[in-house]
Amino acid sequence: MWTKFEILKTITDGGMVVIIRSSDTEDAYQIAKAAIKGGAKALEITFSVPNALTVIKRLTEEYSKTGIVIGAGTVLTSEDAAAAVLAGAQLLVSPNLNPKMIEFANNYQIVTISGALTPTEIFNSIQAGADIVKIFPADLFGSNYVKTLNGPLPQAALVPTGGVTPENVGEWLAAGCVAVGVGSYITKAHSNDGDYQKVTQAAEVFVAAIKQARQQFNKY
Repeated sequence: MWTKFEILKTITDGGMVVIIRSSDTEDAYQIAKAAIKGGAKALEITFSVPNALTVIKRLTEEYSKTGIVIGAGTVLTSEDAAAAVLAGAQLLVSPNLNPKMIEFANNYQIVTISGALTPTEIFNSIQAGADIVKIFPADLFGSNYVKTLNGPLPQAALVPTGGVTPENVGEWLAAGCVAVGVGSYITKAHSNDGDYQKVTQAAEVFVAAIKQARQQFNKY
């Protein structure tokens, strides 16, 4: 009964969800393993990855007993949600408000991150039962937008996605975000030469940046 609490704690303690997109199944799997090696504690395998469910299942079987959270991203339907959960996903992420996905997830104590941008969308996501709200695309508005949102919506657990880097992650955390979504900085680090060690190193850099930022802003 405490699984959902533990997953949410893993996400917020780790401070980031690594978003894995790739046009190749094996590449997505290797990126995930390299990111985990670098300290990533929560990952979402997007449905845009070929055979995404296979990757989720494979990773879940390997890491289910280690405290690593393996989730599915770009979940657009309740059918996708069900398939992801059957494959072992502990986290469901959508780019938009998807009430049916959230309802399904809450029936089985699966954590949800619902995409939103405007105050209305954020509130509707909370009302629908989303655990966390993803601000997307975050890079178009910046961290000051989150500070503004925290006025009328202090109860919203916000995670910005898009344009978050080790250099600016502190601004997002200081603005009140519970974690950040990280994509290409980590997942494309190997794109020039196929060296997955660079993915690991990029993850290590991000983990260190989050730790330093939280110490500076007394988040914990």
